[in-house]
Amino acid sequence: MSKLTPHYLRLNGIPANASPSAEAVFFWRDPQGTWLPNQGNHLSQVEQVCIQLHDAFAERIFNTKAAYWDFLRVAPELLSTAGMNSECPITKEQFSNLLPQLSTRLPINRALYLYDCRKLVSSIQECSKEVMQLQGEFYQALNLETLFFPEVNEPDGLRWVTSPVVTKIFALLGFIYIRLHSLLDYSTKLAIEVENLKTEFAKYPRLSSKNCLYGDRKRVSFNGKAGTLFEQCVELSQVETVRNHLIHDGLLDDMPKVYRVILRGVCVEKYILFPDLSDEGRFDSFINRNLFYGGEDKINLRLPSLVASCQFRLVQTLQSLLAKLSTPVK
Repeated sequence: MSKLTPHYLRLNGIPANASPSAEAVFFWRDPQGTWLPNQGNHLSQVEQVCIQLHDAFAERIFNTKAAYWDFLRVAPELLSTAGMNSECPITKEQFSNLLPQLSTRLPINRALYLYDCRKLVSSIQECSKEVMQLQGEFYQALNLETLFFPEVNEPDGLRWVTSPVVTKIFALLGFIYIRLHSLLDYSTKLAIEVENLKTEFAKYPRLSSKNCLYGDRKRVSFNGKAGTLFEQCVELSQVETVRNHLIHDGLLDDMPKVYRVILRGVCVEKYILFPDLSDEGRFDSFINRNLFYGGEDKINLRLPSLVASCQFRLVQTLQSLLAKLSTPVK
């Protein structure tokens, strides 16, 4: 890292070279260049339980670990990559023509279904990484990038800025919410699949969760369970509300802007205002208007806690699914 680059990013948009208070949430840069929060990062727990889910799926679908490992010794690679991975450059027609030519002694349909199930787990892993990366880039831009060029001397007071950098900051914020909602969709698919796992492989089976989304969570046996992604709560309602607004209705601000507080000629705070939310986590609305800012909610001050809470709920959800998948079939 350059000596000129501050070592820590703070939630108020003002970077620091000295480590902030241990009680405060701040971001530090890991050796790979990713800005990570000093607390509330559950990504390693997500990865750990996902690895266990990959193994549990293999054991359940192949009946034993030994049977799966025996299959791996002779398995054609295209069973795990075709139609899912850019490293397998074949068309749908080529794939469908190749499958009948593979040895009938191999459990082809069983393997195809296993890798389809594992893809649900992999999607959760990659999406979780994206959320953490996007959050780090959001705070990097808010703390380190020049919001307006050329820079000018500003009188004391409150100022707002709009610029290409501000546009990027809002795009990062919006995509964080979109990907958090993706985790809700993926987790619902995974839960439905775990609870409706296929056992017949005379033909290549269709996923039980195909075309399912978060709105189908009522099909999950532990829908509403406290501490999971299926609990009805303000945080998850907020994620749903913001994602749906961004996808279907537009931006979070008619004119995206970052506010700057200037004191004695120096910027001492930057923040982004978030629309007012009801007690249920929905936007306060009046006829056609649903972007009110009377609460002066500074989203940059609470975004890490929202992400951390969603991550924690994800871990609890995945652990519940792992327990179901690991329970012997009677």
